[in-house]
Amino acid sequence: MQVIGIIPARFGSTRFPGKPLADIWGMPMILRVVERAEQCTGLSKVIVATDDERIASVVRSAGKNVIMTSPAHPSGTDRCLEALEKSGELADAVINIQGDEPFVKVEQLNQLVEAMQDSNTEIATLAKKIEDPSWLTDPNKVKVVMNDLGEAMYFSRQAIPYVKGVEMDQWLAVQAYYKHLGLYAYKTAVLKRITQLEPSSLERAESLEQLRWLQNGYKIFVGVTLWETPAIDSPEDLMKVLASEKNSF
Repeated sequence: MQVIGIIPARFGSTRFPGKPLADIWGMPMILRVVERAEQCTGLSKVIVATDDERIASVVRSAGKNVIMTSPAHPSGTDRCLEALEKSGELADAVINIQGDEPFVKVEQLNQLVEAMQDSNTEIATLAKKIEDPSWLTDPNKVKVVMNDLGEAMYFSRQAIPYVKGVEMDQWLAVQAYYKHLGLYAYKTAVLKRITQLEPSSLERAESLEQLRWLQNGYKIFVGVTLWETPAIDSPEDLMKVLASEKNSF
């Protein structure tokens, strides 16, 4: 099976314009993501998909693969499809690697590649067990519940499930909760179909793209990972990373 990694990278972030080019210990963030992705032996190729020539120029100068895509895409999923089609690659599956995850673990990428080997898997993603009770009430920490087959039943910004008769600060003691991580893998045929779907009512309610796929009957396998690496969503996130030990990630 041929699996390629695509890294969507927009310049125009509301919270952090130009963040793919943010310097992290002497290297632009986007190149750190590429560097990690290229360590995954399960990926036959790694491509940056961007809408900005400044990002593309940096990637090209480093000798890495880059494809220019439309600035009108509403999501990284749509950008992945355009990059795949323009690349001419006959990939069986695509891993969507976030451009603001410079410390993504190779083990996590391998986990998604392995999930794609199952002929029954349409879409795969990752989640990590929640250990901090404050995450349950944080709407920026997206929660997921899975069935006994490891398939997502629902994603929410709320804590799910609700534990009746137990104070919320005790929920982690009686129930396992999982935080969704924003890495996705799709079979190529499925990627082409889900990008044609209209936004769904559940997606609009929670502002979570993956609910569109669930609401339309697609299955999402959720692999449990031991790691959560820091995403760079804001200048403050970058400052926290730079204040840490360089080898701590």
